[in-house]
Amino acid sequence: MASQCSLSTLFPIQSQLDNALDDATTQQEKEHLVHQYLQKLDEREDLKIPDFEEGLEWLNTEGPLSLSKELSGKVVILDFFTYCCINCMHILPDLHQLEKRHPVKDGLVIVGVHSAKFPNEKVLRNVCSAVLRYDIRHPVVNDGDARLWHDLEVSCWPTLVLLGPRGNLLLSLVGEGHRDRLALFSGAALRHYGGRGLLRDHPVGIRLYRDTLPPTILSFPGKVAVDARRKRLAIADTGHHRVLVVSQAGEVLYAVGGPESGRQDGRLSEASFCAPQGVAIKGDTVYVADTENHLIRKIDLLEGRVSTLAGMGVQGQDKEGGAMGLEQPISSPWDVALGTAGGEEDNVLWIAMAGTHQIWALFLADGKLPKASESKAGTCVRWAGSGGEENRNNAYPHKAGFAQPSGLAPAPEEPWSCLYVADSESSTVRTLALKDGAVKMLVGGERDPLNLFAFGDVDGKGVEAKLQHPLGVAWDPEQGLLYVADSYNHKIKVVDPKTKQCRVLAGTGEAGDVLGPGFLDSAFNEPGGLCVGAGVRVLYVADTNNHQVKVLDMDTKTVSLFPVLTETVDSVPAKASGPPKVPKLPKSAARIVLPPLAVSPGLTVTMEVTLSLPEGTKLTEEAPSFWSLSAEGDEWLLEGQVVTGDILDLSQVLSLSTKLPAMTRTASPSPALTLSVWVYCCLAQGGACMMKAASFTQPLDIGPAPAKGGVTVTMAHAF
Repeated sequence: MASQCSLSTLFPIQSQLDNALDDATTQQEKEHLVHQYLQKLDEREDLKIPDFEEGLEWLNTEGPLSLSKELSGKVVILDFFTYCCINCMHILPDLHQLEKRHPVKDGLVIVGVHSAKFPNEKVLRNVCSAVLRYDIRHPVVNDGDARLWHDLEVSCWPTLVLLGPRGNLLLSLVGEGHRDRLALFSGAALRHYGGRGLLRDHPVGIRLYRDTLPPTILSFPGKVAVDARRKRLAIADTGHHRVLVVSQAGEVLYAVGGPESGRQDGRLSEASFCAPQGVAIKGDTVYVADTENHLIRKIDLLEGRVSTLAGMGVQGQDKEGGAMGLEQPISSPWDVALGTAGGEEDNVLWIAMAGTHQIWALFLADGKLPKASESKAGTCVRWAGSGGEENRNNAYPHKAGFAQPSGLAPAPEEPWSCLYVADSESSTVRTLALKDGAVKMLVGGERDPLNLFAFGDVDGKGVEAKLQHPLGVAWDPEQGLLYVADSYNHKIKVVDPKTKQCRVLAGTGEAGDVLGPGFLDSAFNEPGGLCVGAGVRVLYVADTNNHQVKVLDMDTKTVSLFPVLTETVDSVPAKASGPPKVPKLPKSAARIVLPPLAVSPGLTVTMEVTLSLPEGTKLTEEAPSFWSLSAEGDEWLLEGQVVTGDILDLSQVLSLSTKLPAMTRTASPSPALTLSVWVYCCLAQGGACMMKAASFTQPLDIGPAPAKGGVTVTMAHAF
């Protein structure tokens, strides 16, 4: 893809507009300046950018998009992002708002151009998980080699590039915090080009993964915490916007929030969250980092209420703090942990403030930070971190620098007396001394505080060890060991703080979902958090992209799945679930009706299905294919039986069985079993990813006399 034009050509022209807009005082004056600017750009022929490279992988579309075809006649916003970046996450609400205001038919299309920082972020299945996790509903292209990034001379994440209807450069916005200017310019560009008849209202073929994925009990669980005294777990069910409190057997005792996002306080049954991450539980209280609401929340299980302790519901820019909680704006809190600071035990809630690259303190009772004045209960204040995104260690906490701290683990016991911090963007684990606030390196990264690219997967000592975007840490006081969720290496690692030795404990290093037989044979997928069990030698791991919590037994060295038994919710009744929900078949799905089958009560019906993908395609791992069995109008035929399952390998015949009830009920005039299949596939050489679907309806002629044995039905379809 030969370079035609880069942002360096645009910057001298745009700088004049930026200065003029800064001086303008009225909206009318600003719109006039943008209109004049667009007229000036229209006279130039040297601002057309290169098209997307062929063979790239696309998400949320029916196929690859081109600036000269599908996107011609549209105002296009290119969002250059990488999914680990907190600043990139911060602008997603701005883009969502813009999409609602100006849909595709109005002439505006947003395209996410994923340009990876970490090697793990180049993998399509991981990008797809991020698209689902962040609820991105516009097209996304996986530019793994960052070709367009380099061709346009983009220099940092996030960068927004606005294009005119012929693929010509209009504007570039670097970093976050440009909501008003983005809205101003987008609206003005749509009016300008619409008035000239250059916009087209054609669709661009958007097809969302999210609308067709099968349901899961958990969705991208971010963190897990244990209540040592009562032996309960708190799980941040991040993708479902809720918090679960479960027994050690997996019985769901409380389910608070979800399934939709919100920011409502009040009774447990009414409260809502938005992508909660960190949780800390003690007794009947759960503290929650309500990340995308930019709030710290409290769940009082005894009183049955949720309240807000800190934050104002909007992203804050303050890097000092000091106000009372409800008057203090904060930014993307990612984890919380209880601690003690100059007062009674657990008088402070430590906060990993990912959005401002700092560690904050929320005082639950009066207390005092090291080398600071007294703080009253309710005060929310910065403790460590300058606010600059750095890997800077310093004896003075305010001069130290973090880079998107995402996990916390207090170790108040001597000789440790520190707070361990998983500093994700520097790929390090750091220590923050509880006595004086000194920040030191434990493992990972390198000594240059400005180098945030010193990542890898290497066992070793101190700076010689390498991690890749760790999101969680857990302290085991009995063993004197620190466990690390090395998220982008898909591993759990263990660190001995005495020697600074770091080694792999579990995980193959490849993203997957495998249980053993041993620790090193097991596979995880971007685990985001972990905690040490209470009274038993186990680790609980939030295996985020696998939508599971897994249990590492430290004695047997085995990994098992932690069961989450949602049907047992009683303290807060779960919303009526009914039969498992499956997506509707698209209109394009093949619908195959078989000849009637004579059956008897008690008979087992086995369906053997052969499916063939289009030539040149393969199954997509990140969007698991699945089947669903239904009996519309005669649901009693399937009572108590498995009615959904995964499709993992189309080279094998899919075989599933269902046993008809021995006792018949009144059936509808035309009883039938319907097997529906949803298959996700991508071009083997890269490019478009798509969903294919089909249904097989087997009419049943049910006789009166019961019978034993079975009958087999063969089904086949080529997509």
